[in-house]
Amino acid sequence: MTLTIDSVRLGGALALSGGYLAMCAAIWRARVSARRTVSTVAADWLVVYASQTGSAEYLAERSAELLSTGGLSARAVCISDLDAGALATAPRVLFIASTYGEGDAPDTAARFAGQVMGGTPDLRHLHYAVLALGDSTYTNYCGFGIALDGWLAAHGATPLFARIDVDRGNAEALAEWQHHVGRLAGTSDAPDWEAPGYGDWRILERVLLNPGSAGAPLYRLVLAPVGGALPDWEAGDLAQVSAPRDPEHPREYSIASVTSEGHLALLVRLQRREDGSLGAASGWLCETASETDVIQLRLRPHQRFRLNGNAARPLIAIGNGSGLAGLRALIKSRIDAGKGDNWLLFGERNAAHDYLCREELQGWMAAGSLARLDLAFSRDQATARYVQHLVREHADELQAWVARGAAIYVCGSLQGMAGGVHDALLEVLGQGVVETLTLDGRYRRDVY
Repeated sequence: MTLTIDSVRLGGALALSGGYLAMCAAIWRARVSARRTVSTVAADWLVVYASQTGSAEYLAERSAELLSTGGLSARAVCISDLDAGALATAPRVLFIASTYGEGDAPDTAARFAGQVMGGTPDLRHLHYAVLALGDSTYTNYCGFGIALDGWLAAHGATPLFARIDVDRGNAEALAEWQHHVGRLAGTSDAPDWEAPGYGDWRILERVLLNPGSAGAPLYRLVLAPVGGALPDWEAGDLAQVSAPRDPEHPREYSIASVTSEGHLALLVRLQRREDGSLGAASGWLCETASETDVIQLRLRPHQRFRLNGNAARPLIAIGNGSGLAGLRALIKSRIDAGKGDNWLLFGERNAAHDYLCREELQGWMAAGSLARLDLAFSRDQATARYVQHLVREHADELQAWVARGAAIYVCGSLQGMAGGVHDALLEVLGQGVVETLTLDGRYRRDVY
């Protein structure tokens, strides 16, 4: 299903191909000339983060600050800026490495994992430590951090202390890392890196968005603080909820609203375990909690999924299911800023039951706030059709948008959708362009 208010089409396949190839070359030249590598800036210590949702970046900045309090020259850098040449000269590096999905490297570490870790450098000069962030409910817990640690040791690097694995932000493991970094800095009295406290919120509204769906129920929740003003956040940020049945393991949800709307909205899928019991957080939010119950919630910046430098660029938003939450906030933020060059490609099961936010999306189309809306309902035809099929079907238009400077944001399920969309983008745009868009922050993903 395709809806569009833009009847203008590029003329001639030859002209389109030529313009796209020129764009690819321009992107590559600009990145090579403008990008400053880590090796050009001297520092006694590098704190390198491989981050997907911002946790590793936050800890890297705190670690660099702690080293600096001891008079050491330290800087936090993204692993996407670390190449083999920098490793060949860096004497001391602290790595803070998240793991994505089933043992994968974060998007920012894809080039490092594929190119640098695919090589055989001599790292006998290097002293290092690894803080591996992960989730023990996944099979390959801390998989990328473990692989990075093994690769460094195998090529001669000397560990400053044993790798520390962190299960879902475990406070004791983080305190151990801070203790070691403090000793390296020559200080032991630095304050703990405590996460912000939870605030008291209440549910103002709870609406089932997909009655009759073949999939699990999906609810839109509207929440507000119990007391005080609504806090600020940016489109792309996350809400952490501490459920009464499992307070030690908060669940994260993409925020579906912007602050100007006067409330915080979430799209929550009701999870049910194999034994029929409800998920600790989703069951609490979707069924158990009443309007008088207090919801423990805190906001977390998600720098990797904010618009930031992409705010003025055309936006290509791609996702499925509850991933509409994060995409909806990004689009609404641009609409509020007067930007109508937004394109949403979205997939769900059946149009009759799973066309989420139908009235709002169609209203945005009619008002010119969405330039394109392309939908794939997988079970409405004999052959399953997913959002990645939309990417391939609209390849020419997608290339044209990217040539005009568009940014691509993907939000939704890690299994199936994210990999399928990524493969489709590689086919449509080419690996070199996708890698460049990733390095330049124009291709961002929030998948789970």
